[in-house]
Amino acid sequence: MTTKAIYPGTFDPITNGHLDLIQRASKLVDQLIVAVAFNPSKQPMFSLEERVAMIEQACTQVQNVLVVGFTGLLVDLAKKHQAQVLIRGVRTNMDFEYELQLANMNRALSPELETIFLTPSENNSFISSSIIKDVARHHGSISNFVPPVVAAAVTAKLSTDQ
Repeated sequence: MTTKAIYPGTFDPITNGHLDLIQRASKLVDQLIVAVAFNPSKQPMFSLEERVAMIEQACTQVQNVLVVGFTGLLVDLAKKHQAQVLIRGVRTNMDFEYELQLANMNRALSPELETIFLTPSENNSFISSSIIKDVARHHGSISNFVPPVVAAAVTAKLSTDQ
């Protein structure tokens, strides 16, 4: 049996912390689907299509990764792709509490779907997409925290917004 996992998120933008989890999770499963969420309650810096394209570019070295955009329930996406596992990243206690609630809801909706929590490596534990955007908006360098394609895209986006 082929093991498929989904690593969902908004990824606005994808960071080195996300990439660390993608690379590590890809070694645990036969196929890892990076599911980029369209969330109408959030106002992302990048469109769904832009986020998918950046992740595809950042993940070219990881052979068993498929990047998809999605709307709706994650459990429905898992059924569509016949995934058995969800990968979730947790950095803090607050992350864990929120992710535990999501895992329990997903289990109630789809009992056969398992959730695995991964922690980031120490050098990525403080990185978040929100912090990256704040640093960039204040003209700080983000090049150590995101892939080069993302740093360029964030810089270009901010220069057109001004």
